[in-house]
Amino acid sequence: MRRDAQENRERILAAADHVFGTHGEAGSTEEVARLAGVGIATVFRHFPTKEALIEAALVRHFTGLLDRARAAAAAPDPTAALQALIREMIERSTTKLTLASMLDHAPPAVVTVAGKVKTSVDLALRRAQAAGAVRPEAGVEELYLLIRGLAQTTAAAPAPSAVLDRAIEVVLAGLFTR
Repeated sequence: MRRDAQENRERILAAADHVFGTHGEAGSTEEVARLAGVGIATVFRHFPTKEALIEAALVRHFTGLLDRARAAAAAPDPTAALQALIREMIERSTTKLTLASMLDHAPPAVVTVAGKVKTSVDLALRRAQAAGAVRPEAGVEELYLLIRGLAQTTAAAPAPSAVLDRAIEVVLAGLFTR
């Protein structure tokens, strides 16, 4: 793919993430094109349907999260890295949940990258446990349940950022040993 076409694609996906993440079903491909600074024909050249655009935006979301989860799993300070990763997963989850709710099913590409994210989060969690920073009985399933709980609650009833920050701190205080 030409560099300018790749740049257009990335701008379109970033715009889709914002438009659909903010407005859900009410978001339009025209608004995505406008925000990306391209014509609607360019959007449909890259993504023939609105569903294909949403799927690609969701894959992009998980791919970015995968990069950060892998970095957390390899970070020199596993405690700080896991805390930052958990915070980001909660804070960015509203967009993910909104995008996912717009699809009739979980596309294979999304399932694949989401599984890789979970594997990397598990590795980051185990590294923090090995450093003595995380309760040994906490597993990735418990961690995901906590993340989903705050994420779904915030998506259903948005909370002021200060309240969400305090709620995340409570989760981290319960998970981490120090």
